[in-house]
Amino acid sequence: MIAETVCSAVSAAGLGIAAVTAYRKRFLAAARIAAYSLVPLGLVMAGAVDWLADTAFSPTAWAGFGVLGLSWVLFATTRTVERRRGGTRKERKAARAAARPEAVAPGASAPSLGQGSRPAARPAAASRGEDDFSDIEAILKKHGI
Repeated sequence: MIAETVCSAVSAAGLGIAAVTAYRKRFLAAARIAAYSLVPLGLVMAGAVDWLADTAFSPTAWAGFGVLGLSWVLFATTRTVERRRGGTRKERKAARAAARPEAVAPGASAPSLGQGSRPAARPAAASRGEDDFSDIEAILKKHGI
C-alpha cells in the first residue's frame, strides 16, 4: 500500500511539473514530462507494483536474478576472451575471403621491390630542372608505381 501511495505522489508531482513547463510555452517538453510521470501510475493500476513487491521478498526470485547475473557474466567473459584471441569473427572473414574468387592476381597489389621491367617514367622532366616533383617521383619509383 505504501508503494502505491508513493507512485501516485510521484505521478502527481510529475504532472505538476509538466503543467508549469506547459505554462512556460514548452509544450513538447511538457508532454514528455507528463508521459514519464504517468508511468508509475500505470504500473500501480496494472498491478506491476504488487508483483514487484511480491518478487522483492521472494528468495526464489532472488536466486533467479542471481542466475541471470551469472549468465550475463559468463557471456561477457566469453566475448572478451573471444576478442582477445582473434575469435570467430576474424575466422569468418578469412573463410569468406577464401571462398570468394579473386578478381585480381594475388601478387598484383603487392609493391615491387626491384626496379621492374618498365622504363623510368618522365626522364625529361628531371633533366629540365623541375626539382619540385623529383622527391615525389623518387617515392613513387621506390614503391613501384
